[in-house]
Amino acid sequence: MAQMDTEFGVKGSSIIREWSGQVQPALVASFVFLFCLEACLWVRNLRLKRRLPGPFAWPVVGNAMQLGQMPHITFAKLAKKYGNVYQIRLGCRDVVVLNGDRVIREALIQHSTEFAGRPNFVSFQAVSGGKSMTFSNYSKQWKMHRKIAQSTIRAFSSANSQTKKAFEQQIVAEATELVKIFLKLSAHGQHFNPAHELTVAAANVMCALCFGKRYGHEDVEFRALLEKVDKFGETVGAGSLVDVMPWLQSFPNPVRSMFKNFKDLNQEFFGFIQNKVQEHRETFDPELTRDMSDAIIGVIDKADSDNGLTRGHTDGTVSDLIGAGLDTISTALHWIVLLLAKHPEMQTKLHELIDKVVGRNRLPSVEDRSSLAYLDAFTYETMRFTSFVPVTIPHSTTSVVTIDGLHIPKDTVVFINQWSVNHDPLKWKDPHIFDPSRFLDEEGSLDKDLTNNVMIFSAGKRRCIGDQIAKVEIFLFFAILLHQCSFEKCANEDLSLNCSYGLTLKPLHCKIAAKLRGELLEGE
Repeated sequence: MAQMDTEFGVKGSSIIREWSGQVQPALVASFVFLFCLEACLWVRNLRLKRRLPGPFAWPVVGNAMQLGQMPHITFAKLAKKYGNVYQIRLGCRDVVVLNGDRVIREALIQHSTEFAGRPNFVSFQAVSGGKSMTFSNYSKQWKMHRKIAQSTIRAFSSANSQTKKAFEQQIVAEATELVKIFLKLSAHGQHFNPAHELTVAAANVMCALCFGKRYGHEDVEFRALLEKVDKFGETVGAGSLVDVMPWLQSFPNPVRSMFKNFKDLNQEFFGFIQNKVQEHRETFDPELTRDMSDAIIGVIDKADSDNGLTRGHTDGTVSDLIGAGLDTISTALHWIVLLLAKHPEMQTKLHELIDKVVGRNRLPSVEDRSSLAYLDAFTYETMRFTSFVPVTIPHSTTSVVTIDGLHIPKDTVVFINQWSVNHDPLKWKDPHIFDPSRFLDEEGSLDKDLTNNVMIFSAGKRRCIGDQIAKVEIFLFFAILLHQCSFEKCANEDLSLNCSYGLTLKPLHCKIAAKLRGELLEGE
């Protein structure tokens, strides 16, 4: 077992970075005026409005400056003082923060409909031309949109043995290509940051599913596009000041400039998706479904039903699938590789297990998974310990709801602190310790009841629709990388757990080297 400081160092969140930029004179004058105006409104509201428990909120900025560089850690600390359900204020928005396993599961599962909404944030409206399933509000149309996306994923990953096998072969092909690239980057004793290569590999699996093609790791245009996707996560995950202080769009200032950059990079990514989907429309054959794009076009574009879904929803669905798939998978694999290098004794145990179960003459397959419980345990502990999706995309309430005896009004913005679920001392023994064996029972099998307590894909009506294929993808990538390579950190250096805060927590300054174990094998 290894004890670590779970309060990972992070690069500042976008709230802090935006606010601490070079402030222009016009912004200062406007701020003074708005501060006075907000102060008057704040005093009035304090008298008229009954607040939930929570910290004192300053006029204009509210509690934005108190969140620090690690909002999820701040939220957990505030819960110790105000309880697991409390209220903060960000700019002009009241926000309810939910913490702890019991409260969050009560909200997302027992009251799933009441917490299924999305706030009308201006940044959400900029995603996928406003047609994103992930960022749009709860409605009958949204339920139909989600149902189509779920059935499409199922059809191309697990619905029948043929599509299931094809999906697995795509992962194996990308994983074996990734091994070669890692070995090349490690030549002559070099250490490298695996972030971009992992992102390209994860994106290629989704591109193969959605477009029937992949892109080379040396494709400059594709790599540049994926790097911009990382910045998208920083804005949405950390919370843009424009969402809670919309008046900042009214005059020139650093915040408005940053938000414009966010909209531009989002439009560039969505434009890439639209072009690919349009190519599919032009060659669409209802008798031949080549990939997910064809399937979605057939259900939305060509459907006779009057469900309110348009061609824009087709583009938005494909954009959601690729964006979510590449970010979650690549981040999970990045942490897995880092933790393997950081804990060589655990890596040795995993190597011994995979050699015993799989042998050295073939690559691991999904069929080996039931015999590789410690590998799955390492993955679940990576998810729990790092909680690399620390706070879910903000929710909003669709009606008045009572949680933990406290009444939350309709249309309230809600932050779900997933980190607090995975580090809840009432649920986990020594949550600050990285220990994969916690997920194994006395027989050495995976304790599935305990794995269900890990929250990384949210829960309830907003649970990630691709969680099952994500777990298969992570397993195969992890197993093949582990079978073919050993991972080492720089000599005399301890790998840092520092990370950048956003929609996902991404490791910073992670440099490793990969060494080939035995013979280099190819997929079937």
